[in-house]
Amino acid sequence: MSRAPLWRAAVALCVIAAALFFALTQSARLGLDLRGGTQIVLETKDSPTTAADTESTQRALEVLRQRVDALGVSEPSLTRSGENRIIVELPGVQDPREAAEVVGRTAQLTVHPVRGVTDKAPKTEAKDSGGPDTDKSPTLPDPDQKGAYLQLGPTALTGEGVRDAEAVLDQQGMSGWMVNLEFRKQAGADWARVTGKAACAPQGDPQRRVAIVLDGRVISAPSVNPEVACDVGITGGSTQITGGFDQEAAGELAALVKGGALPVPVEVVEQRTVGPTLGADAISASAQAALIGLALTGLFIVIVYRLLGALATLALALYGLISYAALVALGATLTLPGLAGFVLAVGMAVDANVLVFERAREEYLGARTKSLDKPLRTGFEKAWSAVVDSNVTTLLAAGLLFFFAVGPVKGFGVTLSVGVLASMVSALVITRVLAEFAVARGFVRKRPALTGITSTGRVRAWLARRDPRLVHHRRRWLGASALLVMVAVAGIGLRGLDFGVEFTGGRLVEYSTSRPVPVDTAREAVADAGFPRAVVQESGDGDISVRTERLSNDQQHTVKEALERPGGEVTVERDELIGPSLGDELRQKALIALGVAVAAQLLYLSVRFRWTFAAAAVVAMAHDVLLVVGLFAWLGKPVDSVFLAALLTVIGYSVNDTVVVFDRVREGRRRDPRTTLVDTANRAVVQTLPRTVNTGMGALFVLAALAVLGGDSLADFSVALIAGVLVGMASTVGTAVPLAVTLERKWPAEPRRTTRPGTGGPRAGGPLESRRKGTGAVV
Repeated sequence: MSRAPLWRAAVALCVIAAALFFALTQSARLGLDLRGGTQIVLETKDSPTTAADTESTQRALEVLRQRVDALGVSEPSLTRSGENRIIVELPGVQDPREAAEVVGRTAQLTVHPVRGVTDKAPKTEAKDSGGPDTDKSPTLPDPDQKGAYLQLGPTALTGEGVRDAEAVLDQQGMSGWMVNLEFRKQAGADWARVTGKAACAPQGDPQRRVAIVLDGRVISAPSVNPEVACDVGITGGSTQITGGFDQEAAGELAALVKGGALPVPVEVVEQRTVGPTLGADAISASAQAALIGLALTGLFIVIVYRLLGALATLALALYGLISYAALVALGATLTLPGLAGFVLAVGMAVDANVLVFERAREEYLGARTKSLDKPLRTGFEKAWSAVVDSNVTTLLAAGLLFFFAVGPVKGFGVTLSVGVLASMVSALVITRVLAEFAVARGFVRKRPALTGITSTGRVRAWLARRDPRLVHHRRRWLGASALLVMVAVAGIGLRGLDFGVEFTGGRLVEYSTSRPVPVDTAREAVADAGFPRAVVQESGDGDISVRTERLSNDQQHTVKEALERPGGEVTVERDELIGPSLGDELRQKALIALGVAVAAQLLYLSVRFRWTFAAAAVVAMAHDVLLVVGLFAWLGKPVDSVFLAALLTVIGYSVNDTVVVFDRVREGRRRDPRTTLVDTANRAVVQTLPRTVNTGMGALFVLAALAVLGGDSLADFSVALIAGVLVGMASTVGTAVPLAVTLERKWPAEPRRTTRPGTGGPRAGGPLESRRKGTGAVV
């Protein structure tokens, strides 16, 4: 064995060993859409005195962390996103009302003297209780007495002066739960001053009370104890708040007081809740889809490529191990779209193996000697450029998902990127080591038919018998493509696109009922609950989805109660709330992602090929995107962030397939520049068609398993990708290659002439390129 196989074998063993280590010692970090819980995205806003910049947002995050810790949620996560957004993840929290109420309260905590009590509600309740330098006198509801309102004096101190707040049980006085407060130095003096003035009022007088206000609401208004001296107040830097609290109420008040001093207001721009069973079902379905898809794909390539196919299947299994280990090693969060990306990458990983084996077949059948070593080695070497170019185009699309997408779809971009890189290692290193080791065995040398590269293959044999002139009928292909585009555009114009709440803003809640509920009955129940304009539809396996422009957490609970009458026990399976500003932003990011994807593909292909070929590939890509979008318009399926992930994957797959054919055209023109471009392109299409069919079948096995087993959450994603794979396979032959030939014939490149040193004339034996119509420069 030569040195090259030895170092490749060493690399393969190191990669597999590292993958086993990480897979066995670390667990995957699951997103909330897989383990269930609530995610809240907060956006900081400028206050009159503080700008919502990175520093203030980070301070707000620390304040919110104290609030969340007091909720007792297992493994909560708070991270800053960008300059002014905070992502709060609360695993296991299924009712977002409490979490949103505690986490999303926006105003600074303030303390006010009470000037009096009235039973007349103010015309407009104050939302801003005023800062330390204001002299506002808001009137707010009394938390201890319904129908009464407290008239408050100016702010005496803010929550910034509270060092600590703790819920404790009064074991000495047996007065139940209370809240201990500890103040910083100046705040302690301010507290003594406000309580000292309140102590001057007689017992029972409202002015003996001190109000603690958060988010425009009085959360506590305790009376000063009789032992406190007038004008002296409560000194010592600490105090207790009593009032018949139970443990939960005392703990919540302590959390709000301790973390109440947000430096800037915050606004809930996104909120997602996933039921506990939905994520478990998605994991189970995706695992089954992966196993079934991998088994079918492996069986298919074993039938086609025999021994080498079996070794490639083993390499695919190791690819799955490497991808999983890379994800856990990077600490990436595995989301539902990420699971789909992981499963999809299994199908795409077949592509590099098929490219190599098809090239090895060609080399073996065209070689004078029937050695197995050289055709296999040449197959890996000649497939290298096509594998790199096709995978780079997919990585561009995956990278755009990571930078422009938000939420779970970002995880899809990470998973797809890891999968593409792992597939290259699997095919070009592990498969090569296994294949070269196998063909070096005497048993295999004596039986070359076992390898699968000595036979022509059914698709290749059929093409050899028919010798189709596909590219010669390019006008018909381009006409058919144009007709399909017009049908797609008509669907978009006539039916319109059903944009999801990510792009429009609003709220979408999916309810599961214990008894079947007809959609008309559900629609009537929701309308009777006060939401006649809500869009009520059947979703998934008998679930009910309710979509509205505006719906608070309390209103969502009202809808749930309304559905309980006809449906029995009701469970929230999925709950998505997107603010209108975020919806606009996501729409813009989606358009930017698509635009940048087109520009990036055009730039890369222009560098690797000629601009004529790059333009043809991009037009074919746009053709595929339009057809998939048009299909969703005609079917009335939702266009959401998961669909965007599928669309960008279609972009990568479409260009991937086109690049493989263009790579053959480039190779053919270098080898025989005198042959017309039409004949060269036609030969390239015929040569690569077996690879296109075999790769497409591998991807379709996995996608079909996802569509059948993935449930409602992945069904539309799978449909979009199945359509994209089929359209992408056809558009390479029917759009990209015919258009590239047309553009190249109209704008041929200047021929390159190689001169002999010292003569200035053409070098003898050099590749003099003809300027006749149909040829051109080497691309």
